[in-house]
Amino acid sequence: MPRLAANLSTLFPERGFLDRFGAAAAAGFRYVEYQFPYVYPADEVADAARRAALEVVLHNLPAGDLAVGERGIACLPGREAEFRAGVERAIEYAKAAGCPRLNCLAGLAPQERRHFDTLVANARYAARRLSEVGLQLVIEPLNTRSVPGFFLTRSRQAIDVLDAAGEGNAFLQYDVFHMQIMEGDLAATIERLLPRIGHVQIADVPERHEPGTGEVNFDFLLAHLDALGYSGWVGCEYNPRGDTLEGLKWARSYLR
Repeated sequence: MPRLAANLSTLFPERGFLDRFGAAAAAGFRYVEYQFPYVYPADEVADAARRAALEVVLHNLPAGDLAVGERGIACLPGREAEFRAGVERAIEYAKAAGCPRLNCLAGLAPQERRHFDTLVANARYAARRLSEVGLQLVIEPLNTRSVPGFFLTRSRQAIDVLDAAGEGNAFLQYDVFHMQIMEGDLAATIERLLPRIGHVQIADVPERHEPGTGEVNFDFLLAHLDALGYSGWVGCEYNPRGDTLEGLKWARSYLR
């Protein structure tokens, strides 16, 4: 049975962020993830998770200045010191909340070798630093329709980065929404890359709403993950088409 994690950056948007933990628990979730918790003190985020008796399974490293359109800095030469400082900040939040893995966003950049090499070096640094404190790193390809100009866009490219980094605690974050848009062939790709996948996220295509609102057969795909023996979490990182609880009908059999 896939273990679903509510993404609190996208679900329950009618509530403040810290109130979403309780809402997720009331909806039947036992696990949560979120994107960027850094607006709130680390202890407040951790306390919200503990009060709701939820396990935090993932959040992102700082990703530059989101307000001006940045979507990560890991592939940007000259931003290494900022990236390393972001790793330390993320560790603080992860350790406070008991979160075991952190996601690294590459950033916006042309497909040039220097950006690949910078991403590899930063991924290697982050994986080694996270290993020292018992955490895992994942890197995530995004689609260029939603995020034009993003550097890391396909699963094969992400595996090339991981292979070049050469760290045993660095894995692929496989986001079904992004990979259906960029390359399709979801079931076969997941099966082939299963040992390299550290986390899965889902949203339907094309509108990034809940499963059942688009073209992906999630009944088949979630059963496929189960049959393959995937033991990680499946993050529900979608934008509800309407009311979050009404839109969770698809997930009732997976929730407590």
